[in-house]
Amino acid sequence: MSIKTISSGVTAAAGFRAASCAAGIKYRGRTDMAMICSTVPCAAAGTFTTNKVKAAPVIWDMGIVKQEKCAQAVVVNAGIANAATGPEGLRLCEATAAFAGEVLNIQPRAVLLGSTGVIGPQIPLERITAGVAMMAKDLSDTEAAGTAASRAIMTTDTVNKEFAVSFELPAASGDGTVTVHLGGMSKGSGMIHPNMCTMLGYVTTDCDIDSGLLQQALSSVVQDTFNMITVDGDTSTNDTLLVLANGLACNARITAADESYSIFCEALLTVCRALAIKMAADGEGATRLIETRVKNCDTKEHARAFAKAVVGSSLVKAMVFGKDANCGRILCALGYAGPDFDPAKIEVYMIGDEDTICFYRDGKVQPFDEDAALAILSADHVRFDCDMQTGQAEATAWGCDLTYDYVRINGDYRS
Repeated sequence: MSIKTISSGVTAAAGFRAASCAAGIKYRGRTDMAMICSTVPCAAAGTFTTNKVKAAPVIWDMGIVKQEKCAQAVVVNAGIANAATGPEGLRLCEATAAFAGEVLNIQPRAVLLGSTGVIGPQIPLERITAGVAMMAKDLSDTEAAGTAASRAIMTTDTVNKEFAVSFELPAASGDGTVTVHLGGMSKGSGMIHPNMCTMLGYVTTDCDIDSGLLQQALSSVVQDTFNMITVDGDTSTNDTLLVLANGLACNARITAADESYSIFCEALLTVCRALAIKMAADGEGATRLIETRVKNCDTKEHARAFAKAVVGSSLVKAMVFGKDANCGRILCALGYAGPDFDPAKIEVYMIGDEDTICFYRDGKVQPFDEDAALAILSADHVRFDCDMQTGQAEATAWGCDLTYDYVRINGDYRS
């Protein structure tokens, strides 16, 4: 199995087009709406926020994914979240989907929606519809169009986030293989925490796959990708991750959890992991990506809990920002993560490109070279390994350091 990284995003797969525009939803002088549209109907799958307060577009999309046989387009705006907007927010979703369906010549219930930004304000419908009309005329299958769409959905993000791969599957004709493409874009920088984040993620593929298996694949992959990142411990009202599969690669349709399904899952995992890491690295005010791998744990669930506790610790995050090799903060996070372990048996390491430092072993902090530790903590990517010595399970989580800029950004977010 060979999964190849390619230079593209949501337009990598055959039949998918994208567009963006400046609709003036909140921002001025930049694009703030994006559209993705397939030339044919798609199987659709989604995962959504676990927050009890769900934005109107989340409620809309959950209904589409659960109740409809297919979807064909996504309309997204940045700047205003359409969350905590009452019945008016849901009416905006209905009106947006109806208008998009009309200009795209598809059913309104084939239109998925996304919003991100400030919670509370109502979005002016006339700006949304004007944006939809502009984008419908500009849809393009170029890589540049996909990249522009990924930039349009940014809020406090400092960089756009897109990634794509190609892979081979048996051809529907039964003769040889065909090349399948899978690409995506996401946004997210703050209000990021496991169990989805303040993120919007859109993945497109020309793979022909049963919709139930598509949902199964996405639900599985999200556990080790988007649910393993954290910036600030806040789970948003708008988290949405959607996958659309239009079948235009003409592979033999995936209808069972066979080898083709495993290859598809690995490709989906590759794209979602790359997008998730890009989000963690671009946390609000962040200067460093933090990666924590927990290995030799008794269960996968426990490994995930330990890893997320370390990258989510405010003290660990501040330690990385200050380049202060304080192992006690990692031990503290492991200790309150929940699962049981023997502190006398675990080992904790800090991993650099050239040096590996053992922080903790045999129940006590180990002496280490402070200059070597400073060099590791000064890198853009800081890695910790925690060996629990209780089994063979492993999990990795990603976060970022906590800086003065995080407070500055969120202290005046509305203005």
